[in-house]
Amino acid sequence: MSTEEIYDRTDGSDPAGLPVLLSAPAVRPGRQRGAFSMTAHTSLPRPAALDRLRKRQDAPSPTWEPVDLKAADAVVDWSQVAMFRTMVATRLAGALGGSWSGGDSDGERPGAGASRAEQQALGLDLIEEVLREHSADVAAAGEQSWTPAERTATRQAVFDAVFRLGRLQPLVDDDRVENIFLLGHDQVLLELTDGSRVPGARVADSDEELIDFLRFLANRSESNPRPFSESHPRLHMKLDGGARMAATAWVTSRPNVVIRRHRLKVDDLSGWVEREGLSPACANLLAAAIRAAWSVTVAGPMGAGKTTLVRALCAEIPREEAIGTFETEHELFLGETGNHDIVLDWEARPGVGEVGLNGRAAGAFELSDALTDSFRFNLSRQIVGEVRGPEAWTMIKAMESGTGSLSTTHAANAGACVRKLVTCAMEDGAHVTRDLAVEKLAGCLDLIVQLGKRVETLADGTQVLRRWVSEVVLVEPGEREIGYSLTHLFGPSSSGPARATGNLPPRVSEQLAEHGFDARLFMAEADRGGWTP
Repeated sequence: MSTEEIYDRTDGSDPAGLPVLLSAPAVRPGRQRGAFSMTAHTSLPRPAALDRLRKRQDAPSPTWEPVDLKAADAVVDWSQVAMFRTMVATRLAGALGGSWSGGDSDGERPGAGASRAEQQALGLDLIEEVLREHSADVAAAGEQSWTPAERTATRQAVFDAVFRLGRLQPLVDDDRVENIFLLGHDQVLLELTDGSRVPGARVADSDEELIDFLRFLANRSESNPRPFSESHPRLHMKLDGGARMAATAWVTSRPNVVIRRHRLKVDDLSGWVEREGLSPACANLLAAAIRAAWSVTVAGPMGAGKTTLVRALCAEIPREEAIGTFETEHELFLGETGNHDIVLDWEARPGVGEVGLNGRAAGAFELSDALTDSFRFNLSRQIVGEVRGPEAWTMIKAMESGTGSLSTTHAANAGACVRKLVTCAMEDGAHVTRDLAVEKLAGCLDLIVQLGKRVETLADGTQVLRRWVSEVVLVEPGEREIGYSLTHLFGPSSSGPARATGNLPPRVSEQLAEHGFDARLFMAEADRGGWTP
């Protein structure tokens, strides 16, 4: 049973889609409309409640309309919703026989005996129960009752507050929104898919409420909870649906949040060609390089499409190969594409306890740990979502196995990418010198694919966000002074997809030919006016 399917199964009315902040601050003055009990109870004992849910037939999914946050402000009392959320969460914990945090697992939760869908269905029962109690208290006090629109909006607001992203939900669901910036609770900027920025409605009533929301969200995942407090003032995590959130507080003047959505849905290299982000010859070479098990690093600025391109490159990996992904927060989701039979996805976990003698908090699980463990899982490929620290050294070890590793990193160009990876590898410890890191990297990294992006304003005033492969560079051992050699196969280009340069080292033509590389297509693109040095 999906979230959409259980929203409206009680009275058949179409919900208004009005989310609310996932937080429970102290009750503030507002439209209280009568007092009601805060006791933690449910009308059915746990076994009976779950049995009744499992016998219930699923209702058809309702039709959804775009959410209007200003309209929500007109009919929903957010402080009242926050209080209802606390009541429902407390009763739900009692009904399930233990603590409940609104986790995002679709499977059976340990000790709960209920799947996520069953928890949500029971939660909606409890929401109805709380709203009925409140209505009875309001009637007994002789006060004005909710209108049908207010009740419907409040019901969904409480549900979203308990199980989803509250007042953030419509922003994350909006296909026009690519990135969300919260500069405190009342300064919201939305970066749209065309690169433009527009103001958004506030998502909390105070900075304190926003921080409460972030704490709730950080602890909601039972599989990978993350700390967020004055002693842990930064938060990085994946949200339901694949968005990635970064937040900080206490070390900045106001709490700041950035939510990044992967709106660029291009699952193969042909899609990049169709969107004019990649030339046909470049797509052909990259596909052959992946099939030949070359190691590739995709570099570029934030928001350039690095993860999207890696996902497209992974589509060229043969189905029978076992793949391992290593990310600080899940973003690749290769197991959901259906392109491969075996995908093992590791996710880093920050520690929540005291720092030990090794300088790490208790319970921490880092990408370097995952990469080391992965050598025992008989993987064909190891894909690192983003290299930004000492895991680069372990990644180099993975590349040396010759199975073809993929990774991403932030860098301004291919040369800067090499320097960045060397610096990251040296962070592993004093045993990794610069010369050693350069020697190892030059011997195992084959290609650097650099991405560029730019917002262009069209003649009619509209804006378009362009993303493209700006250069593809072959990496090889070089002169002793530098330690590596970079040969441009495509680009560089500052305005569109990089074209073939005509430089075709024997290593490329010899090793990639049997994997589908078309040298004639490469040279033809160069002859038509490729890169001019």
